[in-house]
Amino acid sequence: MSEPLKENTPKVERTAKPLRLLGVKGMNDILPPESARWEWLEGQVRELMGRYAYRNVRLPIVEPTALFVRGLGEVTDIVEKEMYSFEDRLNGEQLTLRPEGTAGLVRAVVEHNLLYEGGKRLYYIGPMFRHERPQRGRYRQFHQVGAEVLGFGGPEVDAELILLANDLWKVLGLKDVRLELNSLGQPAERQAHRTALIAHLEKHSDVLDEEAKRRLHSNPLRILDTKNPAMHGVVEAAPRLLDFLDEASLSHLNAVKAILDANGVAYNINPRLVRGMDYYNLTVFEFITTSLGSQGTICGGGRYDYLIEQVGGKPSPAVGWALGVERVLELIKEQGEAMPDLAPDVYAIIPETAALPVAMQVLQSLRACGVSVQMHAANGTSMGSMKSQFKKADASGARFALVFGGEELARGLVAVKSLRDGAGDQRTEPLNTVAAWAHSLQSAL
Repeated sequence: MSEPLKENTPKVERTAKPLRLLGVKGMNDILPPESARWEWLEGQVRELMGRYAYRNVRLPIVEPTALFVRGLGEVTDIVEKEMYSFEDRLNGEQLTLRPEGTAGLVRAVVEHNLLYEGGKRLYYIGPMFRHERPQRGRYRQFHQVGAEVLGFGGPEVDAELILLANDLWKVLGLKDVRLELNSLGQPAERQAHRTALIAHLEKHSDVLDEEAKRRLHSNPLRILDTKNPAMHGVVEAAPRLLDFLDEASLSHLNAVKAILDANGVAYNINPRLVRGMDYYNLTVFEFITTSLGSQGTICGGGRYDYLIEQVGGKPSPAVGWALGVERVLELIKEQGEAMPDLAPDVYAIIPETAALPVAMQVLQSLRACGVSVQMHAANGTSMGSMKSQFKKADASGARFALVFGGEELARGLVAVKSLRDGAGDQRTEPLNTVAAWAHSLQSAL
């Protein structure tokens, strides 16, 4: 017996029109056929990561807010303006939808003691969240691929990560991608540069915008990354961090450059490249394109030798990068690169429901042989006319139609009709030797 309604239970207006719910702005549905492009890109990434012996990790979307405040820096744009943070209603814990992947990966490495047996090469793929104004290539829910090397301090792994990203552009057929390279040195060198930088900027305080004045003493290095044209002259005349690097830091940068030179990877030394997170030291880099307007950075990263200790682990060096999936896919579209044919190999046309048991047995055999098959499905009890089925077969992009007509089935055959090359050509194949003609069908694709 159901319980009676309590007095404070809200009454439902039965005659009201159902509310049409929409997705959150800047958090987009990825639907077919676009989702197939994503799958293809992710497949290319996984194959390449395997060639470099990087192993996949899958991380939580929600992390403690303190992880990002401590790891990214309190005065970064991400922490100050962009994070989706909330209080867990059950226990009051402060939580955040991850705005980037590195801090969470480092937390997992420390929590599970992954460096106990030595360094690790890891990668992740997944959604990130930042509250910013949605625009082309920049969304509130966006996706990243990240590659991270932990436990190795030498410049060769910095170079390896850059070579890995550069190889990915080749695999994807991307052009017009340039590499910007810099060194942020070590903390003591940055402190000396910071003092000189603040003194320089204070002399030109009348030129600084409100954002720069706010950051002058909290995070002056980020002022060098300003997009304000009125400040470019002051920034260009500012002390360069490269001039404050000691012999060890310069040697590290030069070793990275030597490996890139040996592998024919072009780069530009950009002394104003600082990146947006506080955890970086030594090597930093970005891959940039001019084909996407203001959202030109498609991949960026660098060395973060102090982050593991900052989140509670034993001191250990690390380096990594992250790329924006949406931006890479936009660049592929922009440059007109051909995507692989993601249509099914064959479309199954079934004129009568009586043919379904035999037809579906054949289709299962074809799939077991590796053939991609889309089967026509009934609308209610009717399979629809042959004409309408052929229209759908053509619209599917399939190269061949399999026609399970009554006459052919009575003779133990199925008709195979070409829909693309040699359109209209038709032959029959026996139902009892599916493996043999499945192989020949694949050979023709």
